[in-house]
Amino acid sequence: MKRIGVIGAGSWGTALAQTLAGKGHDVHIYDVNREHLDEMEEKRENVRYLPGVKLSNHLKIAYSAEDAVLGSDLVLFSAPAQHFRSAAVNALPYLTDEMILVNVAKGIELKTLKRMSEIAEEVFSEKLSNYRYAALSGPSHAEEVGRAMPTTVAVASRDSKTALEVQEIFSTNRFRIYTSEDVTGLELGGALKNIIALGAGISDGMGFGDNAKAALMTRGIAEITRLGVKLGADVRTFNGLAGVGDLIVTCTSMHSRNRRCGILIGEGMKPDEAIKQVGMVVEGMYTTEAAYELAKKVGAEMPITEAIYEVINGRLKASDAVEMLFSRAPRPEAEEH
Repeated sequence: MKRIGVIGAGSWGTALAQTLAGKGHDVHIYDVNREHLDEMEEKRENVRYLPGVKLSNHLKIAYSAEDAVLGSDLVLFSAPAQHFRSAAVNALPYLTDEMILVNVAKGIELKTLKRMSEIAEEVFSEKLSNYRYAALSGPSHAEEVGRAMPTTVAVASRDSKTALEVQEIFSTNRFRIYTSEDVTGLELGGALKNIIALGAGISDGMGFGDNAKAALMTRGIAEITRLGVKLGADVRTFNGLAGVGDLIVTCTSMHSRNRRCGILIGEGMKPDEAIKQVGMVVEGMYTTEAAYELAKKVGAEMPITEAIYEVINGRLKASDAVEMLFSRAPRPEAEEH
């Protein structure tokens, strides 16, 4: 059994911590919100973000990054994407080259347009000479993983040995993991599908049917792939768990905060009010802006992303966005990436 430190006690961090603790690993979870940790310790449940899941006795509350990380075999970062850099900096003094560093944040840093592995390279290389980084992503709602419902995800690392070790540490008879070396593709698939989920929610909120949502998802994965290939990803990744798999679950489930936020916007609510009602971080709101800028930077055509960007920034009505997308010039479906 391993000692594992978890940074970030939201729904996903808690669900994964619970999965690891359920295997008998010695898991220590930390969050910057002390009041939240106190409540988890007292009630032995993450009432705020993962209600109804009683915490394993192997899952311990840590009140500092040092307590969570020091001496760990593996450190799991589950902070929101826009806060991954600060979480990594706070943990850095206690990290060693021997530790496996796993990130599960799905997003692109807004200020720099960097993926999480690019942020990791900046931060971790300041102290570590040969750090071991992996990204984990796929169709995996925390509400189901926390209750040990069957789930399959992918883990990517440029070091195949690291990916295999993560696969072994996390795998259970209800949590299956496939390995990959395409960190770029896995991170982009996990981040960009949140944009399409916002669009699927907006479509649902406007009262459109399954036809519209199927079109959004299908053309959405096409533009995700288009950007990914320009950035060096393997096209096959977007046909797998971190691509179309994660897209399907996020666009169709009410567990998806991005879809729920989109529904509220489609019903006429202002984006900032919709975020407040969802009550948790809606990564797609940040990722839409980052992807819009990134697509312009590398010359990738992303019409759905552009339309959603204009809607959530109040420059375009949702109904006008639909008309804009449907009035685009006809073109063949198959395309070269």
